[in-house]
Amino acid sequence: MAIILASQSPARQAILKNAGLAFKSLPANIDERAAEEPLLQSGAGADDLAQALAMIKASRVSEQRPADLVIGADQTLELDGERLTKPADMAAARRQLLNLAGKPHRLHSAVACCRGGAVVWQHMESVTLTMRPLTPEEIGRYLAKLGEKALTSVGAYQIEGPGIQLFERIDGDYFAILGLPLLPLLTFLRAQGEVE
Repeated sequence: MAIILASQSPARQAILKNAGLAFKSLPANIDERAAEEPLLQSGAGADDLAQALAMIKASRVSEQRPADLVIGADQTLELDGERLTKPADMAAARRQLLNLAGKPHRLHSAVACCRGGAVVWQHMESVTLTMRPLTPEEIGRYLAKLGEKALTSVGAYQIEGPGIQLFERIDGDYFAILGLPLLPLLTFLRAQGEVE
């Protein structure tokens, strides 16, 4: 038996590696927008979407690797009750950061574990992040420095790097911001005898 991370996210892989976990990475390869559609039509909130996507990713990979423990994770971001997604291009990243500047927003980070295609554990962590007021010029300089990496995260910021300079306050768990609520996950893995 092995631990499988249903993701190729460098941030999630680094979190597990730095925690000393032995794992393999196998992406779920799902169309997230298509998976979200029925949930959105039923009125699901951003937190519900994160949890559902984490479960879908974990269960998809778990069907291929039924003897292994599969970890799925997802994040959603909301500003004033509206869900934001990864920006499609640099212009979208700029608009998103302009909208976030000077305001608090909520980041929902979900994790689910599956074995044999069934969810055996799940957890949701929500973090409130408040960006400092930013001028369009400051955002332009930040995006020029970060480049295309801005398109890989839901908020168009990389808080583990230069993106931390965009913020004035963070209320919540650092690992959840990076994409994986690590401490609750480790507690579960220890209870299952997967880690010491």
